[in-house]
Amino acid sequence: MIMSTTPDIQGKEIKETLGIVRGNTIRARHLGRDITAILKTIIGGEIEDYTKLMGEAREQSIDRMKREAEKLGANAVVQVRFSTSYLLGGSAEILVYGTAVRVE
Repeated sequence: MIMSTTPDIQGKEIKETLGIVRGNTIRARHLGRDITAILKTIIGGEIEDYTKLMGEAREQSIDRMKREAEKLGANAVVQVRFSTSYLLGGSAEILVYGTAVRVE
């Protein structure tokens, strides 16, 4: 599956536009990670546990979007975008979306 943030894919021709596809996940923080995060806000530095958590959430969202595109018969997704929303209780949603297309 080809994925691109641009409206086209260099060297490929879009033969059919199949529609909008998306994938999302909602992840909650962990109390143990919060304690580490509080310490990091005092002394500074990257909060590696949260970086890993958000990276995993992005990958899961991308996988879900790919599956939705494949169900439509797409072999590529263009105009891929990410959105993050903070939700109640220390949880966050990662949403990825784009346009499913068939290219040659």
